[in-house]
Amino acid sequence: MTVIVRDLRAGVPADVEGFVRVRRAALPFMVSTPESVVHDLTRTRPDARFRLLVAEADGEIAGTAQVGLVHDSPEPGQGSLNVYVHPAHRGRGAGSRLTRAGEEHLAAHGATRLFTWVLDEPDDRGFAERRGYRASRSAHFLRLDLANGSLPPLQDPPTGVELRTAADFADDPRPLFELDAEVTADEPGDIGAEFTDYEAWLEETWRHPLLDLDLTSVAVVEGRPVAFTAARTDGAARYSTGMTGTARAHRGRGLAKLVKNVSLHRARAAGHREAFTGNDTGNGPMLAVNKWFGYEICATEVRHARELDRPRPARGRRPRQGRPDEDPLPRRAAP
Repeated sequence: MTVIVRDLRAGVPADVEGFVRVRRAALPFMVSTPESVVHDLTRTRPDARFRLLVAEADGEIAGTAQVGLVHDSPEPGQGSLNVYVHPAHRGRGAGSRLTRAGEEHLAAHGATRLFTWVLDEPDDRGFAERRGYRASRSAHFLRLDLANGSLPPLQDPPTGVELRTAADFADDPRPLFELDAEVTADEPGDIGAEFTDYEAWLEETWRHPLLDLDLTSVAVVEGRPVAFTAARTDGAARYSTGMTGTARAHRGRGLAKLVKNVSLHRARAAGHREAFTGNDTGNGPMLAVNKWFGYEICATEVRHARELDRPRPARGRRPRQGRPDEDPLPRRAAP
């Protein structure tokens, strides 16, 4: 079997459909569509050095890789590399070739530390560890049966709190950007994030084809959004929570439960049959919230990190100062 690694061609439907097919087979807990893949590839900021790679085995796409610099982190030199191989093609070299190509790309653009997610399975963890990656944290995928399960009853919002949708902010989404930036800064993880570029957020998050503005529920106090749950859907049966959070000044009031419950009820009424989300294994409060809704853990991923040698400046040239590359990788839907 001959394996070739190359860039995904956004304008070739067979490429995009093959990419989605592999991702769904290898990681069925994440919502993905051809439109979302093309959007990620074509709308991510150029300084992210973002690439989608495919491993082609005898003319068939057998594996994929999502590669880029972590642009919204205040710490420079961090890269993300997530590799997935179709279960029918594992053990044939596709994953190794994708990993090597991704590492070379990131190192060439100044990355000194790489992060990757792998499923918490012996083969997957062994694959990462043999290549010098070491486990740093873990996160759960959770699934809720919307079609056959039961949801908590809808509740009236507290006094002074109004429920809206993201569609109500279509003319001016900046208040949602500001809330998203505050919530993201407090999200557990091994890479800090700072949202400062409103235009990039509009392009990569607000206009993302998976984001459902009507199902994204927002709690508003005195005209300002203070809590939200971002809903992503595939336009068919699958629903996913992109982010749920509350402004610091309004935490402890049950607003995260409130907005998420409203969104899930609307999703079920719209015909969605499965709901997915993800939580860091150490995020006890959100795990408790999702257990209250009826979510069950369906898989666990382990984050691994690898340090790269810092590149030496060429003789006769001054080393480049400051941040070598700012990038943005679109945030994962979950975890």
